[in-house]
Amino acid sequence: MATLNAIAFRRQAKGPMLEIASVAINREAGVVPDTRGKPGRRQVSLLSLQSWQDACTELGTNLPWTLRRANLLIDGLRFSAADVGRVLRIGDVELQIMLETDPCPRMDAQHQGLTAALTPHWRGGVCCRVLSDGTIRTGDAVAFLK
Repeated sequence: MATLNAIAFRRQAKGPMLEIASVAINREAGVVPDTRGKPGRRQVSLLSLQSWQDACTELGTNLPWTLRRANLLIDGLRFSAADVGRVLRIGDVELQIMLETDPCPRMDAQHQGLTAALTPHWRGGVCCRVLSDGTIRTGDAVAFLK
């Protein structure tokens, strides 16, 4: 069973990622306190814990997941192109996977080689749009609805 391992947001563009134990998510703002919140295909970003660990192993280091700047860290799922259009339920919230989160060259400013390590196999995660509002908490179950 997959679970929500961690939650993070940023108060300002390029600002530090702040971890929290629970957060409201809605169709208007995505992750409510996050500065990027607006309707669209990139409202909430998800990162697979296992894919992040693969990237770290490739780099020979153990980096904090927040360097990736994703909102949600999911334990027990890996993402792929086959997941585009699928709906995930996390707690009360439903998220539709819209696209791969392409790792940007800014990742290399965090750790040299991180962009390349995140590029294969959708290791950089996915972007989602919010289908239903709710509050999520670390430890919530994560499951595909379709």
